[in-house]
Amino acid sequence: MSSFLSSFFDLFKFLFKGYPADSETEPAQITRSRALAIVYDPVMDASTGETLSQKMKWQNTGDLLTGFMTDLLEVSKGLARYEIVQRINADEFPAKTDGFRYTPQTYMDVWNRVAPPHFPQEVDYRAIIKKYDILGRVARNEIDEVWIFGFPHAGFYESIMGGPGAFWCNAPPLADTSASKRRFVIMGFSYERHIGEMLEAYGHRAESIMEKTFSKLTGDANLWQRFIRYDKVAPGKAACGNIHFAPNSQADYDWGSPAPVNSECYDWLLNFPNFKGDVRVVNASEWGGGNIRAHHKWWFDHFPRAAGRKNRIHNNWWQYVVSPQQVVV
Repeated sequence: MSSFLSSFFDLFKFLFKGYPADSETEPAQITRSRALAIVYDPVMDASTGETLSQKMKWQNTGDLLTGFMTDLLEVSKGLARYEIVQRINADEFPAKTDGFRYTPQTYMDVWNRVAPPHFPQEVDYRAIIKKYDILGRVARNEIDEVWIFGFPHAGFYESIMGGPGAFWCNAPPLADTSASKRRFVIMGFSYERHIGEMLEAYGHRAESIMEKTFSKLTGDANLWQRFIRYDKVAPGKAACGNIHFAPNSQADYDWGSPAPVNSECYDWLLNFPNFKGDVRVVNASEWGGGNIRAHHKWWFDHFPRAAGRKNRIHNNWWQYVVSPQQVVV
């Protein structure tokens, strides 16, 4: 009787909660995402039209977007495909949660340390969502996510999730956003920085999504916990580490250590899901000798992208990272 009930409940979960059955052959699916890009680059001098990014000689957002999407396409071997469906150039400083907005003068006072940054620092996501009809556009399948470019002190999280069933995505989920009918992510980038930092923000998104994907599994079945092991916390059992810690890192952002450690990172790269015990001695020469972009590309390059499903989780993790709607919660 207990066996019958167990089978019944498994069938119930599969039919009504969307759990996929296990498979060894289902192909890894290409996941496409349409992004709305919003660039907050206010004019700082009305007489010349010079914007903040131009005044400060910061990065060109077009170059950042192209390089970032190219990197993701490369490391996912074509499985993560992004398209910018619209770019909006916003000539304004976004409002904070209390309604405050910087002006060109007050912002430069903060930058030059003449005045302290405004508190609260967090941007008013509600206002942005309303202004650009983000919930409606997601619900109508016009966009799948939003990429916002800001600047230091703009107040954006690196990533944040909204929609029904939204969960922690390196920030608390956005409340009152179920009208989107689907989960969506708002990325927060900065054109003061580079592509490596964009990959880091995306890496924290990936960490949150994969943590949730495997949250119901424990022990050896939780492959995510195995993937992120590094020698400092799991001596002799390092795998690929996380976005901050390489296999041999001793501290945050320590991506340049020459210290050798044993790691199964090649087993993940070459053999997943049929591990062969391929453990090799590695150090920072494997992931760029301390370069942030090189390390992050190395890390993402080791993400599983194989065919099949095990424990009802796809062996292609990019399907979840790009489309968090596929995560069963």
